[in-house]
Amino acid sequence: MTVQPFVSPDLIRQRFSKAMSDMYREEVPLYGALMELVEQTNRSVLDRDTDIAQQLKSTGEIERLDMERHGAIRVGTATELATLARLFAVMGMQPVGYYDLTPAGVPVHSTAFRAVHEDALQISPFRVFTSLLRLELIEDPELRAFAESVLAKRSIFTEAALRLIAQAETAGGLNEVDATEFVLQALETFRWHHSATVTAAQYQTLSAQHRLVADVVAFKGPHINHLTPRTLDIDRVQEQMPANGITPKAVIEGPPRRQCPILLRQTSFKALDEPIAFTDQSETRGSHSARFGEIEQRGAALTPKGRALYDRLLNAARDELGEFPNEGNAARYNALMAQHFGEFPDSVEGMREQGLAYFRYFATEKGLVAGGLGNASLEDLLRDGHVKAEPLVYEDFLPVSAAGIFQSNLGDAAQTHYGEHSNRQAFEKALGRTSIDELGLYAETQQRSIEECLAALSR
Repeated sequence: MTVQPFVSPDLIRQRFSKAMSDMYREEVPLYGALMELVEQTNRSVLDRDTDIAQQLKSTGEIERLDMERHGAIRVGTATELATLARLFAVMGMQPVGYYDLTPAGVPVHSTAFRAVHEDALQISPFRVFTSLLRLELIEDPELRAFAESVLAKRSIFTEAALRLIAQAETAGGLNEVDATEFVLQALETFRWHHSATVTAAQYQTLSAQHRLVADVVAFKGPHINHLTPRTLDIDRVQEQMPANGITPKAVIEGPPRRQCPILLRQTSFKALDEPIAFTDQSETRGSHSARFGEIEQRGAALTPKGRALYDRLLNAARDELGEFPNEGNAARYNALMAQHFGEFPDSVEGMREQGLAYFRYFATEKGLVAGGLGNASLEDLLRDGHVKAEPLVYEDFLPVSAAGIFQSNLGDAAQTHYGEHSNRQAFEKALGRTSIDELGLYAETQQRSIEECLAALSR
């Protein structure tokens, strides 16, 4: 009997990302409209800006642009988080980074499941921002006990999904038939449910504590709450959203508009108000808002020095604003951001010379023809045009931005102040492993590219 070969985890991830996008497009029609707007914008940028088009082609990013997605989910228990980690591992996704959102008034802490090697990211850059509800932040002991009891009764994974996860762990992978079934079964965890698992009064009590608490506790599963395509011009998309029947949030989260984008910029449309049925109702009479559409523009990954400068400038702008960015102060906030970020070099050369960003190095045709350059210094190779440097794409997230997106869709009432903040140790205990340092990953990718360049040029 012929043994079927295993399907690459990267291809399983690619298929799952496509299936997730198709499902969400069906569940949330505005997501489809958003996708079309992003596709139009990206085509327009590539047609008019040959420099950007050439950069994306030379780095290979052009091939991943159309399939670039990130999703976000929120789970309620340590068991759910640990099982999600096992599910994502089947798709070659590992937990990268730790994000504490409690300082911004959101009672969760999070990680991002994603591929960690540049070759795997090239096949599928799909990532999922995954948050764990911090039940200990519910001050009322009776409400906390109630939330724990509701979550303890649910199972967010199908029996087939759990079986296939265990099979992949034992055998070392999944064959074509099992990989196809795994994608279908895993998708069920992220599907929307119109039926709540609590009464209308219980839902209101949970929502009064924090709307995100109700979103996590009151349903059969975590339901994907947004999917995010990548655009090359987020300001253009923000401007065009109203004309396409989409109402954007007031401000774009992240750094201001720049010639050389850095880190991550995000915007979204307001959460849908969706009909739901509570357990004490014979028909659908309630409503819940949590799911929305988001767009992102990704820029250069910053070094610790660059990130410290970014954080300082962002905090200075927000401190001067003196309040949470909103529709009423959006223009002033944007002006303050542009003013403060004038201090951050806005060129590839400036960021590289000051050690603010990570880069990927490529041997040029001129360098390959010359050959025998393996002993030259990197700076000499760059100066003589034998090597070129392109900023590494930031693959991760920003806690302030994530909180801003959550808050804009949960409403101003969600801005709770919590006395207790970061608890990475508890999160990683629930996760069942430590999360990976994202800065280390960028440094490794940069170093690999340098070594590959020198090896190619020495021949």
